[in-house]
Amino acid sequence: MRPTQRFGARLLPAALPLALLLAGCGGTSGQGGAAAARQGGAPAALADASASASAEADIAQAPAEPGSIADTTSAATARRTVQGALVPTSPQPNADGTALTSSAAGAIDNSNAFFTPMGNGRSCASCHAENSGWSVTPNRLQQRFAASSGADPVFRTVDGANNPNAPVGTLDQKRVAYSMLLTKGLIRVGMAVPANAEFSLVRADDPYGYASAKELSLFRRPLPSTNLKFVSTVMWDARENRTVAAGTAGASCILNANPALCYASVDSSLLTQASDAVRGHAEATRELTAAEQRAIVNFESGLVTAQLTSGAAGSLTEGGATGGPAALAAQPFYFGINDLEAGDYRTRAAFNRNVMAMFGAWRNLDAPARPAPGQRPPAQPAQASAQDVARASIARGEQLFNNRPFTINRVAGFTDQLRVPNRVTCSSCHSAPNAGSHSTPLLVDIGVADARVRTPDMPLYTLRNNATGETVDTTDPGLAMQTGRWRDIGRMKVPTLRGLAARPPYFHNGAQNDLAGVVRFYDRRFQIGFTPQEVADLSAFLRAL
Repeated sequence: MRPTQRFGARLLPAALPLALLLAGCGGTSGQGGAAAARQGGAPAALADASASASAEADIAQAPAEPGSIADTTSAATARRTVQGALVPTSPQPNADGTALTSSAAGAIDNSNAFFTPMGNGRSCASCHAENSGWSVTPNRLQQRFAASSGADPVFRTVDGANNPNAPVGTLDQKRVAYSMLLTKGLIRVGMAVPANAEFSLVRADDPYGYASAKELSLFRRPLPSTNLKFVSTVMWDARENRTVAAGTAGASCILNANPALCYASVDSSLLTQASDAVRGHAEATRELTAAEQRAIVNFESGLVTAQLTSGAAGSLTEGGATGGPAALAAQPFYFGINDLEAGDYRTRAAFNRNVMAMFGAWRNLDAPARPAPGQRPPAQPAQASAQDVARASIARGEQLFNNRPFTINRVAGFTDQLRVPNRVTCSSCHSAPNAGSHSTPLLVDIGVADARVRTPDMPLYTLRNNATGETVDTTDPGLAMQTGRWRDIGRMKVPTLRGLAARPPYFHNGAQNDLAGVVRFYDRRFQIGFTPQEVADLSAFLRAL
């Protein structure tokens, strides 16, 4: 039985849904203006397709330097909003091949409110771009910075700068102010230590001279605004997951929890989030209409993205493989599917660790062909093609993901709360079939925010337990900034894994530039003992997702 968890700083009644930031990169709790924007991350769901006078005023007020990307595209965007523009999705190149998005609408509707600039010029697409896996990546951001001289709407001090008060009058000042965004694709999430926290801030070592107990600066990657059908936890710290009473319409409840622990539907939270994000991250002057909210949520909820091709392995849908977005779009998902602790909520089947099952047909493609019965093997067996070698590596990586056991220890949110063995595989946390998310809210601390792996560009916070005097150093308290609980420090959501190759760097703070670095982090953290070949195989599999 899972202990009761409360993800918000307080339990809100069903009539007061929190704002849920699309793709988990920002959001507010119903507060407007720049202050509210500092409470979130990147400007997801910032949009407005209304033809009302107030909407036109907001768009007209969006600051754009002459000749900048914002200036040259605003008129075209307005025309698309009026005329509509259905654009077929196309493969988007990345370092490992191409990724492809499928849309429930059959194409990308550029007239959707998702693409419309608001108060400060931002739209959802400012931080959720198709060519970056519906997130942002440093290389694309650097291109946008160079093309616009730092005037692209993503570069706004409200949450794009390392310090919201940083000077941005010159190009050099902009480069300094937006360095975390430009180099790691990180958005600054400003958040106060909860008033009821079991801990206090002892010291803030902020290289940008802003953070204090009144507002910590927490740097996080924008989660992708795609594959939302596989999401149970929104935002890295789950601050927009809303608990509700059992029996509430649309609620999903943790099986066998005592007392009952139920969550409002993701859809209901997404609807209320949209206006909050517009008021905060886009600093707009009005709320979205109900129709605009629904349009944004429908658009994002209909996107499915996955890697389509590999530079080494070729098509990820050939030779019996079922990679790519088409198979993913057809993949079943529901709250509690293949749950690690309770088993499948609907079928009551026990947890199945063989979560990923896309590349089994590629096993042993690099092995020498077996001779026919009665024939001797050739003295020099034919060598497998480079493509078959790459495909076999992906298949081995899938098996490692599902079946390579290791022991975890000191993982808050897992070893101290779940009643399961601590002998696990990758699929224990990434347990949703062929998606790699977790089908019920699960936030864990794997050590990414620990002081021992802090880089000099990241603020470091010393927190003291008010009852025991114990201290801990962390770059991001995670869930604890919502609950105020000491035991929640460092806990972050288990993210969806599909489309990884399109959106480096990785982890909530962009700590690893590539997926091989992610694998090596886990290897060191949990002393797994991967061989160099196993690191290569597991990395190849992750790149193929």
